[in-house]
Parts: sequence; C-alpha cells; structure tokens
Amino acid sequence: MKKLESREDIELLVNSFYDKVTKDETIGFFFNDVAKVNWANHLPKMYSFWESILFGQMTYKGNPMAVHFPINEMEAMEVKHFDRWIELWKKTIDENFVGENADMAIYKAENIAKLMAYKMEMARKL
Repeated sequence: MKKLESREDIELLVNSFYDKVTKDETIGFFFNDVAKVNWANHLPKMYSFWESILFGQMTYKGNPMAVHFPINEMEAMEVKHFDRWIELWKKTIDENFVGENADMAIYKAENIAKLMAYKMEMARKL
C-alpha cells in the first residue's frame, strides 16, 4: 500500500472509484443513464477537484453542488445513494492507499456526501 501524495495517485483513485461506480447497481444509473456522463470531460474535473481538496492546489474551477441539482430534478438523489457513494469511495481508498491523506480523503468525502444529500433533499421539498 502506498500513500496518497500526488496527482497521479489521485488519478488512480478517481479512475478506480468511477470504474466501480459505473458498474454499481445502486448508483451507476445516475452516471450512465440520467446524467450520461462524458468521462473524457468529467474525470479531469474530478482529478482537479480532489487535488484541490487534498493538496490545496486550487486547480478545480466549478460548483459541484450546482451540477447535481438538475440531476436531482430528473431522478431523486437520496441518502441511500450518497451512502453507497461513500461505501465505494472508502473501498477504493482502502484497496489502494494508506496514511493521512487517505484518511482525509475519506473524511472530506463523508462531509461532502452529507452536505450534498441534505441539499438535494431540501431542493426536492421546494
């Protein structure tokens, strides 16, 4: 196991994670059928997002919350979906990395998932 310490490590993490996500019965349909994600565009954004979150590189430009609201309008993004997202994220990290940044990646993802689940639920009530 290695430490999570470079952009290359983030690329491995993100690629491995989304490989699981696209095949997942619980959340894969959001990416494959609802959002119809263009992976050539999405993956580099995710590399930059996590590089910014974990290493403070500030390479990410965007608003992740705003991107998810239209998807939530098409298909409700519920707590169970974010729970599964976290489960796959943790599994991917545990399979590949150890150390402080790996732990931080889990901590940050848990907070993001909780906030996003809350905001998606609130948006459906409006």
